Amino acid sequence: MFYNLNYMIYMIPAFIIMMITSWYVSAAYRKWSRVPSRSQVTGTQAAQRLISAGGLYGVRVETVAGNMTDHYDPRKKILRLSQGVAENASVASLAIAAHELGHAMQDAEDYLPLKFRAALVPMVNIGSYLGWIMIFAGLLLNFTGLAWAGVFAFAGGALFAFATLPVELNASNRARKLLLDSGLVTSQEEMRGVSNVLNAAALTYVAALVTALLQLFYFVNLVGGRRR
Repeated sequence: MFYNLNYMIYMIPAFIIMMITSWYVSAAYRKWSRVPSRSQVTGTQAAQRLISAGGLYGVRVETVAGNMTDHYDPRKKILRLSQGVAENASVASLAIAAHELGHAMQDAEDYLPLKFRAALVPMVNIGSYLGWIMIFAGLLLNFTGLAWAGVFAFAGGALFAFATLPVELNASNRARKLLLDSGLVTSQEEMRGVSNVLNAAALTYVAALVTALLQLFYFVNLVGGRRR
């Protein structure tokens, strides 16, 4: 019922965008992970230096397995860097470490968009699990109200993707400033590399938003069309 030709018509553009974005992110990371930073500072060392400079003394740095698994955990105040970022003194490592520190700064400042996104998590988790069940049951039982409730539950995913964009862009802006102010980045080429890595990462969130919206539009059309 759900995954038919109409679904593919809606989602093929999203799949293409996601594939292109994934390729672009990987290409940017590969390119600038091979360019050594002039400071010869690894991702872990950069994070520790920026933590001290920003007065974020409660934040710890850990190395985690995987590729591009870097993230900041606001619950435990831990900045986790993938091994490739943590141990390499590259322009890409500086960009990624500083970006995650940007999230730590947001957390320390109670940055409103970050708090709003965090507040959406329970709704998104429930909606992603129950939404399609409610839509299926509503259409099967000819209970339109239940189907629309499922669409509303699914809408939380699109709202979360939309709320994520300003959080990530702000973290990237903070990263650029942190690297310049700390002297970890000193040349135009390094800053160009930092911007390339950060801009590529930002595109993944744009792609996620487009995907969430197209899926939402499909379910709106499915339920609305059945009603008509």
